[in-house]
Amino acid sequence: MLTYLDFEKPIAELESRIRDMNNLESGEEINIAEEVTRLEVKRDKLLRDTYSKLSPWQKIKVARHPERPHFKDYVANLITDFMPLAGDRAFSDDLAIIGGLGRFQGQSVMVIGHEKGHDTKSRIKHNFGSARPEGYRKTVRLLKMAEQFNIAVITLVDTSGAYPGIGAEERGQAEAIARCTQTCLGLKVPLVALIVGEGGSGGAVALAAGNRVLMMEHAVYSVISPEGCASILWRTSDKAKDAANALKITAQDLLKLNIIDEIIPEPVGGAHRDHKLAMITIRKVLETAFSELSTINGDKLKELRREKFLNMGLNLDKAGF
Repeated sequence: MLTYLDFEKPIAELESRIRDMNNLESGEEINIAEEVTRLEVKRDKLLRDTYSKLSPWQKIKVARHPERPHFKDYVANLITDFMPLAGDRAFSDDLAIIGGLGRFQGQSVMVIGHEKGHDTKSRIKHNFGSARPEGYRKTVRLLKMAEQFNIAVITLVDTSGAYPGIGAEERGQAEAIARCTQTCLGLKVPLVALIVGEGGSGGAVALAAGNRVLMMEHAVYSVISPEGCASILWRTSDKAKDAANALKITAQDLLKLNIIDEIIPEPVGGAHRDHKLAMITIRKVLETAFSELSTINGDKLKELRREKFLNMGLNLDKAGF
């Protein structure tokens, strides 16, 4: 059964009534089909109205929804012949980031992304999508392999941030993230980055320095989590909602600031309500992006990507940041 967020309580009540009506036997005193149809129309309108005016804090809750599609779902629906590649060839294999070769619409691609897991066991296995240094070093290895064989890259970003543990710091977390970002910027093959859920901190940027940065309608993307920001500014995470409003983390805000290139529409009520429709939309957007980038040579791809990110500072300065 679908997990409802706190602001979806009226929607949950309507859907509960619809389920109850569907379980009733039709009788002469009440036309169940008509009543169900009326409730469904009311539910659909409420869904549209609710999701058309989500606050930044509510969007964070949607982006973190446990039933949103994960890396493995995107691979299963968008990529054929996927072959995972493991390890950083230095320390170990970090399962918070998964990568490998596959085909997108017949074209060879390298697919790399965060995997949070879908239940307690898998979340622990994948460290909730928070990568350690070896995850970013594995990413660097796969990016260089893609460039060597002239293979386009798709990255799927969904992380609250890089893992902040002592061991990760001892193994050079900051250097690994910086090196990963540098490698993305220097690639001579097309790189399309999708922020599909939570894009948190440098752990997200390390995989998102692409020629095209696409963002799901209800995803978020920020230099720091609202909870982390609130803890620094107010010494309490209770102010996370205020921080979310100030950080400009929504796709709509980031498109205005030219941080991202395009917003990918989600099904009404979020991607977690209709995985299939979400995948159809993403496939079309990816096709368009690769069609545009395939005509550009490697040196130009690198130049355009670097200019894109250097210009972000100018755009933010003009916007008063």
